[in-house]
Amino acid sequence: MTESQAPAPGAPPVSPYAGQALSPDKWVNVSRLVTAYYCNVPDPDVAAQRVAFGTSGHRGSSFLTTFNEAHVLAISQAICRYRQRHGISGPTFVGIDTHALSEPAFATVMKVFAGNGIDVMISEGGEYTPTPAVSHAIVTYNRRRSAGFADGIVITPSHNPPDNGGIKYNPPHGGPADSAVTTWIETQANELLRSGLRSMPRMSVEEAMRAATTHPYDFLNTYVDDLHNVIDMDLLRDSGIHLGVDPLGGAGVHYWPAIAERYRLNLTVTRTTVDPTFGFMTADWDGRIRMDPSSAFAMRGLIAQKNAFDIAFACDTDHDRHGIVTPEAGLLPPNHYFAVVVEYLFEHRPEWRSDAAIGKTVVGSQLIDRLASKLGRRVYEVPVGFKWFAAGLLDGSLAVAGEESAGTGFARRDGSVWTTDKDGLIPALLAGEMMARTGRDPGALYQTLSHALGSPVEARREASATAAQQAVLAALTADKVRSKRLAGEPINAILTQAPGNDAPIGGLKVVTDHGWFAARPSGTEPIYKIYGESFQGDHHLQQLLGEAQSIVDAALGDAESLPRIVSAPENAPDAGAS
Repeated sequence: MTESQAPAPGAPPVSPYAGQALSPDKWVNVSRLVTAYYCNVPDPDVAAQRVAFGTSGHRGSSFLTTFNEAHVLAISQAICRYRQRHGISGPTFVGIDTHALSEPAFATVMKVFAGNGIDVMISEGGEYTPTPAVSHAIVTYNRRRSAGFADGIVITPSHNPPDNGGIKYNPPHGGPADSAVTTWIETQANELLRSGLRSMPRMSVEEAMRAATTHPYDFLNTYVDDLHNVIDMDLLRDSGIHLGVDPLGGAGVHYWPAIAERYRLNLTVTRTTVDPTFGFMTADWDGRIRMDPSSAFAMRGLIAQKNAFDIAFACDTDHDRHGIVTPEAGLLPPNHYFAVVVEYLFEHRPEWRSDAAIGKTVVGSQLIDRLASKLGRRVYEVPVGFKWFAAGLLDGSLAVAGEESAGTGFARRDGSVWTTDKDGLIPALLAGEMMARTGRDPGALYQTLSHALGSPVEARREASATAAQQAVLAALTADKVRSKRLAGEPINAILTQAPGNDAPIGGLKVVTDHGWFAARPSGTEPIYKIYGESFQGDHHLQQLLGEAQSIVDAALGDAESLPRIVSAPENAPDAGAS
């Protein structure tokens, strides 16, 4: 499911606008949004208006005074302090997506970084930059270095609605910063807000762009020219498979034509529109515009064209997530496709390390565990957030890693690191490689896989939650589960820490032989979520979720005082780790 406000109590789980084009009066007013970015000043005494790094950076809306110039000034200066504190003396690679607030936030970042005398690498000609292109640049620059390491910033709220802005920090390993880093930056930034942002070195935007420390970098061609080292582009070209891609108006809009030209692919870009209102999108399940390639509602336009291509795909606004569409299966659920990716890669990447593991989150499918057992591979299971995979992808101990929310990364064909952040482009292209080599699309490959190992059904529920309720849920302990059975099966494990790295999962997971549930607060919204999966069908899944709900209600106290929980619609996977 995507990041969103939970439906109001009693409201239907799916908006009547879901999957429909919205009228212009429902689009974001970009002029007012940008005006609010500069004019609304956050009050650090109001919790909701402070800097808050969720699972992937600070996000918010200028209308709500949660993403404004003061926030970005404070975060930028805090990052400068972090760099100085940790001796990071190389350049900072900065990328931006196509959200309306990304351009003004970029200008703010440049003022601060130039004022601090930091070398900044920005895209040539103002080109938008996908998250994976920034990670690729950091990893490439730092390879074989022992000092002078680079880091990066990506200005994006991922697939969030058009009125959102976001900024995240990638340290020298190239992936999302871990909690210790983001907590330090967050604390420093909020202290700067409280001080009124006094005594901050900064330049005007014009001075910053002309500064000797500001350098152009060809993110696009550097990334595109290297793709053959992670995907078999020769095989894909020679197959003649007709590929279709919808960039969803995101940062990769010019990357796809460059990829098609560079590798002579039979690839059609179905839409090249870049519009900060994103009014060309169909509304997501809750009636809001959201550029989520794993949502059937947001992907309605590409799904309608599925028969025009052998395989079609889309990526979200910063191109770190993917959605795969085939003529027979339509839009593949992320967990289904990730299982196919894992099986295919380990069968067709002979140079990968024999001990390289599979990374998954605690809310990823149990099918991955069954597949890993078949492949003789170890599973590295971590809390929600791609940041937990960065170190393993960098050192090669992880060959492939994925989230239930359609975020995936994997190694180069020779087993070395590609990127350490999610990359939506390479799993999209891999779908074509799969078909070129096997003669079957990923939907058909999943059917074979699930027939052999089991066919899970999954669902997610959510409801509004106060900060206090979220804190209670995050601190759930095993003694809150008093029963020894779940949905008729003996309980095998009650987890509050992830098996892979022993890190707190910020909630609770209960596992049986044929199913599991996990309950956790959102890292980016005032809601909580219950995930469930069963290998025994829908009836068993609903029984499992019902018992999970009772556990959560008891933990949070008076269940009648809570907003009524609603089922998240199918094909709307989680976005908490974007």
